[in-house]
Amino acid sequence: MNTNINIKKFGFATGLTGALLYLGCIVVMATVGHDGTVKFFNSLIHGLDVSTIVRMEVPMWEAGAGIVETFVLGWLIGACIAGFYNAFVYNKK
Repeated sequence: MNTNINIKKFGFATGLTGALLYLGCIVVMATVGHDGTVKFFNSLIHGLDVSTIVRMEVPMWEAGAGIVETFVLGWLIGACIAGFYNAFVYNKK
Protein backbone atom coordinates (compact mmCIF):
# COMPACT_ATOMS: atom_id res chain seq x y z
CA MET A 1 0.00 0.00 0.00
CA ASN A 2 1.43 3.36 -1.06
CA THR A 3 0.93 5.95 1.66
CA ASN A 4 3.44 8.39 0.22
CA ILE A 5 2.10 11.97 0.10
CA ASN A 6 2.54 13.92 -3.15
CA ILE A 7 4.55 16.92 -1.97
CA LYS A 8 3.47 19.34 -4.71
CA LYS A 9 -0.22 18.48 -4.42
CA PHE A 10 -0.23 18.68 -0.63
CA GLY A 11 1.61 22.01 -0.77
CA PHE A 12 -0.87 23.32 -3.32
CA ALA A 13 -3.84 22.21 -1.19
CA THR A 14 -2.39 23.86 1.91
CA GLY A 15 -1.56 27.07 0.05
CA LEU A 16 -4.99 27.23 -1.56
CA THR A 17 -6.67 26.69 1.81
CA GLY A 18 -4.68 29.58 3.29
CA ALA A 19 -5.56 31.82 0.34
CA LEU A 20 -9.26 30.97 0.72
CA LEU A 21 -9.11 31.87 4.42
CA TYR A 22 -7.46 35.16 3.45
CA LEU A 23 -10.25 35.85 0.95
CA GLY A 24 -12.78 35.03 3.67
CA CYS A 25 -11.14 37.64 5.86
CA ILE A 26 -11.46 40.19 3.05
CA VAL A 27 -15.16 39.37 2.66
CA VAL A 28 -15.78 39.73 6.40
CA MET A 29 -14.04 43.08 6.52
CA ALA A 30 -15.85 44.35 3.42
CA THR A 31 -19.32 43.33 4.58
CA VAL A 32 -19.49 43.95 8.33
CA GLY A 33 -17.45 47.15 8.74
CA HIS A 34 -14.99 48.06 11.49
CA ASP A 35 -17.11 47.19 14.53
CA GLY A 36 -18.24 43.86 13.09
CA THR A 37 -14.68 43.00 12.08
CA VAL A 38 -13.41 43.76 15.58
CA LYS A 39 -16.17 41.64 17.17
CA PHE A 40 -15.53 38.76 14.78
CA PHE A 41 -11.76 38.64 15.28
CA ASN A 42 -11.97 39.28 19.02
CA SER A 43 -14.16 36.19 19.32
CA LEU A 44 -11.77 34.11 17.18
CA ILE A 45 -8.69 34.93 19.22
CA HIS A 46 -10.16 34.46 22.68
CA GLY A 47 -10.85 38.01 23.71
CA LEU A 48 -7.67 39.69 22.52
CA ASP A 49 -8.73 43.21 21.61
CA VAL A 50 -7.86 43.91 17.96
CA SER A 51 -9.70 47.24 17.77
CA THR A 52 -6.47 49.25 17.80
CA ILE A 53 -4.76 47.21 15.07
CA VAL A 54 -7.57 46.60 12.56
CA ARG A 55 -6.94 48.70 9.45
CA MET A 56 -9.96 48.93 7.18
CA GLU A 57 -8.36 51.00 4.41
CA VAL A 58 -6.24 48.29 2.76
CA PRO A 59 -5.24 49.05 -0.84
CA MET A 60 -6.20 46.44 -3.46
CA TRP A 61 -2.55 45.80 -4.38
CA GLU A 62 -1.71 45.09 -0.74
CA ALA A 63 -4.60 42.64 -0.39
CA GLY A 64 -3.51 40.91 -3.62
CA ALA A 65 0.07 40.69 -2.39
CA GLY A 66 -1.24 39.25 0.89
CA ILE A 67 -3.15 36.52 -0.93
CA VAL A 68 -0.07 35.58 -2.97
CA GLU A 69 2.21 35.63 0.09
CA THR A 70 -0.25 33.51 2.08
CA PHE A 71 -0.46 30.99 -0.76
CA VAL A 72 3.33 30.76 -1.07
CA LEU A 73 3.84 30.34 2.67
CA GLY A 74 1.04 27.76 2.79
CA TRP A 75 2.58 25.88 -0.12
CA LEU A 76 5.97 25.81 1.60
CA ILE A 77 4.44 24.65 4.89
CA GLY A 78 2.40 21.94 3.17
CA ALA A 79 5.38 20.77 1.14
CA CYS A 80 7.48 20.56 4.30
CA ILE A 81 4.80 18.57 6.12
CA ALA A 82 4.48 16.13 3.21
CA GLY A 83 8.26 15.88 2.81
CA PHE A 84 8.81 15.21 6.50
CA TYR A 85 6.02 12.65 6.50
CA ASN A 86 7.48 10.86 3.49
CA ALA A 87 11.00 10.92 4.92
CA PHE A 88 10.32 9.95 8.52
CA VAL A 89 7.02 8.06 8.62
CA TYR A 90 6.50 6.34 5.29
CA ASN A 91 10.06 5.09 4.91
CA LYS A 92 10.28 3.56 8.40
CA LYS A 93 10.20 -0.22 8.11
